[in-house]
Amino acid sequence: MTVPATLAAALADHFALLGELGRGGMAVVYAADDRRHQRRVAIKVLSAEESALRSVERFEREVRISARLSHPHIVPLYDSGRAGDQLYFVMPLVEGETLRARLAREGRLPVADAVRIAREVADALEYAHGRKASTNSGSIVSPPANSSDVSSQSTRPSFRAMKPSRLAAM
Repeated sequence: MTVPATLAAALADHFALLGELGRGGMAVVYAADDRRHQRRVAIKVLSAEESALRSVERFEREVRISARLSHPHIVPLYDSGRAGDQLYFVMPLVEGETLRARLAREGRLPVADAVRIAREVADALEYAHGRKASTNSGSIVSPPANSSDVSSQSTRPSFRAMKPSRLAAM
């Protein structure tokens, strides 16, 4: 899908939106170039309807919860703000597919992969839960299917975005 011109214009000072990565009932995620820091990022933009349901104070409080999370399997929050009438937050662009997509594609994971992913996800969930954050399976990015180096940090599952309270992950 194409990037809405109004959104691209609202974010143009800091980000060049490249295209849509995914869409859910509450938000759309776009790939973007962070012009200021010269890095590739993902920007999650809440729908206009969802943005209207939240107060800016509530959104900022929820984002602060995510911003304080620091864990090897939780993708950090870089920034957040408002683009016109829509709220957004910025995070690293994580390569790979969601655990949900991998399970849909493969049906069943090899036992060793399933155990490793379950341990790492449980560790991240325990950490996040203790800080009042939550997530869902669509937020878990699993190692690329062609990855053979399971010891590499880049192949470990990580949360694409923790959803504080009710900020829905795709």
